[in-house]
Amino acid sequence: MKKVNKILVACDLSAYSIQAVEYAVDMAESVDAELVIVNVINQRDLNMVEKLTQYTDKITLKKYIQETREYRSEEIAKILADSKRDPNSYRVVYRIGVPFREILIAIEEEKADILVMGTKGQTDLEEVLFGSTAQKMFRRCPIPLLSIRIKADD
Repeated sequence: MKKVNKILVACDLSAYSIQAVEYAVDMAESVDAELVIVNVINQRDLNMVEKLTQYTDKITLKKYIQETREYRSEEIAKILADSKRDPNSYRVVYRIGVPFREILIAIEEEKADILVMGTKGQTDLEEVLFGSTAQKMFRRCPIPLLSIRIKADD
């Protein structure tokens, strides 16, 4: 088995991805691997914001991206604070675009050895068994992909 030096975990802040991050944190610690969290601002959302900017000057695309990144940074920091992970032991990479494409690019750029992600994401209703991004990743991922199912409430 190939040594895992770098773990990439996809995080869209859904309950599924939060558990994927928690699992990836434990995994990185147990195999002494670098942890990289990738968060994608969906192009679909940006397209909608861009349409809204035609009707109001209260929001700009640049401001939306900045506020989204700030919010997501805070939320990811909270997740990792709960794990008691040293903030210097991971990196967060933000990308903009179509999520599965951006995750594939991040895999290549980061030279990740394994991808960890939830079976679903923000658009829970989109697919019954696996989310559309997860489905695409299962078909296209060039590295091993570990899918994390959400824990059932006891």
